[in-house]
Amino acid sequence: MARTLLTIGETMAMVTPVVATPVADADAFLLDAGGAESNVAAHVAALGHRAVWFSRLGADALGRRVARQLSGRGVDVSRVVFDPAHPTGLYVKDPGNGVLYYRRGSAAAHLSEADADAVSFDGVDLLHVSGITAAISASASSFLSRVIARAREHGVAVSFDVNHRAPLWDAATAAPVLLELARRADIVLVGRDEAETLWRTTAADDVRTLLPDVAELIVKDGDIGATAFVGAEAVFEPALVVEVVEPVGAGDAFAGGYLAGLLSEEPVADRLRAGHERAARTLQTTTDSIDEPAPAAAEAST
Repeated sequence: MARTLLTIGETMAMVTPVVATPVADADAFLLDAGGAESNVAAHVAALGHRAVWFSRLGADALGRRVARQLSGRGVDVSRVVFDPAHPTGLYVKDPGNGVLYYRRGSAAAHLSEADADAVSFDGVDLLHVSGITAAISASASSFLSRVIARAREHGVAVSFDVNHRAPLWDAATAAPVLLELARRADIVLVGRDEAETLWRTTAADDVRTLLPDVAELIVKDGDIGATAFVGAEAVFEPALVVEVVEPVGAGDAFAGGYLAGLLSEEPVADRLRAGHERAARTLQTTTDSIDEPAPAAAEAST
């Protein structure tokens, strides 16, 4: 039976070279939708569950395009607010040189507690958010805290991807905020190296010691593998070996595969494998998504 995931966070228009070459040398570009939480939604939808994405987009051509592209990947975008006063954010992938962001003052940066209070949790089985929202503005950070509290009030489990973005805020500023958000979640996904940068933990077991009360903690260790701590159980699953074209979006793909397995009530090892499989496919593209037919719309569980 299909279940429902609600994801919330900024999605931007994304420009990326069609061939994985630096922007300065590329001849052709793709205009796509890219955002951590909507990427997760697209992966979950592709794996057969209902995925709803909420945020603010500009009431502009880029915003309409982003919404149309996500809808084409099976994501329910009916709750999105189109903001006439603020633009859709933009980012550019520059293979070999990182990512360039043009998001200051975006519509999503104007998310507020009023938006959080308007979010409906009817029929929602799982909320997925990330630390990026806490970094884009003070009002968005307040929004994130409030929407987590509201999910708790409605008995909806919360999944939190730490997703520290150094260009948005430094580790010293981000560390305590992201730790407090992680401690409020039921499911936490974090990179081992990311946790070391933020919290000085050096191994997956150290992260578990820091977050002992999180029901489900997944520590990803790049091309080595990932460890899931579920209660007293610890399960490790090695990563798949692939030739990497471009790494951005692989973490979201892993989260999407893992959470789809969770919604399907699959064993922990199978959830980890599903995460690795989605990540491996994304690593072999220049986009954040996987080019595949959009699934038929899934019915919400009753």
